[in-house]
Amino acid sequence: MTRIVHISDLHYGRVDPGLEAPLARAIHALAPDLLVVSGDLTQRARHGQFRAARAFLDHLPGPQLCVPGNHDTPLDNLWVRFLRPFGRYRRHICHDLEPVHRAPGLVVAGVNTVNRFSWQRGRIGETRLRRLSARLAGDDSALKVAVLHHPLQHGPETEKRLMRGADETLDALARSGADLVLSGHLHMASAEPFRAAPGLLFVQAGTVLSTRLRHDEPNTFNQIEHAGGRLSVITWAAQRGGFAPVGRSDWRQAAEGWQPAPLPRPQKGAVPGEGNGAELSAAR
Repeated sequence: MTRIVHISDLHYGRVDPGLEAPLARAIHALAPDLLVVSGDLTQRARHGQFRAARAFLDHLPGPQLCVPGNHDTPLDNLWVRFLRPFGRYRRHICHDLEPVHRAPGLVVAGVNTVNRFSWQRGRIGETRLRRLSARLAGDDSALKVAVLHHPLQHGPETEKRLMRGADETLDALARSGADLVLSGHLHMASAEPFRAAPGLLFVQAGTVLSTRLRHDEPNTFNQIEHAGGRLSVITWAAQRGGFAPVGRSDWRQAAEGWQPAPLPRPQKGAVPGEGNGAELSAAR
């Protein structure tokens, strides 16, 4: 079995400090094979915020794979934003903006979708897309995961504009044999196949530490389990001073794409969850 913990949108500079220790305990207890951070580690890309984010990541288990978000480039310093937009991120978090993690049965490739010329709306160009596709191609026995900050699909509740190049990215990922796409940005937790590419499962993480909550959702993170062609997404939410699992969806791969799978029989020591299919329950 492969276990991934997926966190996003920490927003240091606007975090709830009371959640840091409970979150670290929960992630350490899960002992993931990989910790994925899908962007927005800071609120304003200031050195102090990056240092705080780095210190917190250093308390979490590895290996870790991080990609930048739109808040990780300076908004209030245009000179830095346009000439060295990722200098602070590279210095404090990771020099590689498109990291790759390979392990038996797993390939995870990150891509930078931040557009320095547009504060909110992301983009992915042809060169980055070719690199991402090449890294995920081959070894069809492995679970292939793409990590990016900006989502490739929006629901009707989202007012933000969809990332430039989203359709082309979905097409390229499908052709490269990718299985799973992890993203953040919207501060909402969800799991469902892409409408335009049902062979790709779209897993969205909420904000894990920020006080910038949206749509009445609590702070959340995702636990992803993969074994034997089945995949489970378990959402953990902050409640009563800690984090607890509050929702679960189970999936299987079929010729027509990802399909909801019956819940497995409860096993001793298994993480509890509720729900099935695309809908994840959430504490309110």
